[in-house]
Amino acid sequence: MNYKSTRFFTLFFLAVAMFSCSSEEKPVEDKSDAKPGIANEDLPENNLKFADVDGILFYEAKRKFSSGLSFNEDGFQQVPSWTIQVKAPDSILAYSPEKNGMEAFYLHHDHGRVYNFAREYFRALVISKDSLILQRLHVDGRSIAGNDDPRSDVNCIFYSKDYIDNKLKKQLADLRKPTKADTAFVQKLVDKSNKEPSNPKTAFPATQPVRFIPNSKNVTVEKVSTADSLNKRRSSVDYFYPLYKIKINKSYKNFSYSFSVVVDANGKMYVNKGTEFVLEEYREQRKKLLQGLADVYLQNLFYVKPGETLGIAHPSEIDIILVGNTGS
Repeated sequence: MNYKSTRFFTLFFLAVAMFSCSSEEKPVEDKSDAKPGIANEDLPENNLKFADVDGILFYEAKRKFSSGLSFNEDGFQQVPSWTIQVKAPDSILAYSPEKNGMEAFYLHHDHGRVYNFAREYFRALVISKDSLILQRLHVDGRSIAGNDDPRSDVNCIFYSKDYIDNKLKKQLADLRKPTKADTAFVQKLVDKSNKEPSNPKTAFPATQPVRFIPNSKNVTVEKVSTADSLNKRRSSVDYFYPLYKIKINKSYKNFSYSFSVVVDANGKMYVNKGTEFVLEEYREQRKKLLQGLADVYLQNLFYVKPGETLGIAHPSEIDIILVGNTGS
């Protein structure tokens, strides 16, 4: 699908595991200017090392781009999720959703303030007993991408359990919520996409994707995950590739079509792709056929709930595999 794909694929690597390194490997070459790529943060001078915060439990409270926002122009959202605890001198515990518990990793000091753990590279911008700010880095071969590279433009802000409980006195879930600035930014994206509700170029992925709610016993729908460990596509970016397999029994004929649609803020569908492999003289005819199937079958046999981001409905693009069966 066309989700401003060139920009997104660079950002996609923010959610992909980097190569781990051993203590015998040469340090990665730092091509960046080593300046903090973070906005609206007070970065105090500090000389602490990870060994100085041994045993302190830290929770990731915010994950931001250097803009200070957790969203970018393509609708990609940075979501804080890490829980870490240093175990000096050279190991760190990190929460593993797969294991539903803390998992031990080797804490490798690469050079300067660059570290590697849990198959990721980080630059430690701040290490204190109350907080950590770690810049997540993209490593290409043995080189660190510069701060002007969007793949290194992500900053993870951690607070210690003691700081959250006794100083901030807030729930972690509240700290992790998007800010008012995030909401205002998303609203601008929504306003722009609503001006052209059928345009895939202004539509953007919904963090809460489209839902098809059947109103007939003759239809079924399955949302298919596109997470792929082989190609390093994690479940955290699954909402960028919403795919639905829809089956219709007692259709007018047997058929099977794959196509994409833009679903606007009211649930109306506009066919976008599905004619690429049809001879040019038949493409318009095929598009009308697919639009007819969307209008007659999908709009009438389902309640189509549009995709939402931060609770705001907006146009988003989805892929559909539509199968019809006459039942004969």
